[in-house]
Amino acid sequence: MKKILFILLLTIIPLLTVEAQGTGGGRGGSPGVPPATPLDGGLSILLVAGGIYGAKKLRDYNKKE
Repeated sequence: MKKILFILLLTIIPLLTVEAQGTGGGRGGSPGVPPATPLDGGLSILLVAGGIYGAKKLRDYNKKE
């Protein structure tokens, strides 16, 4: 179990350090187009929480059998 947790942490921690950045402004184009909104860290946290919850459910299911 410790090995799985270690591998899971090694996979997740780099994902949390990634910053979502929009691209730089282009030249020309129509001025009425709003810039794209980058994803924030909240989405990463939700994905991590879902993965942990799923791992816990799998572990509980395997214990029950």
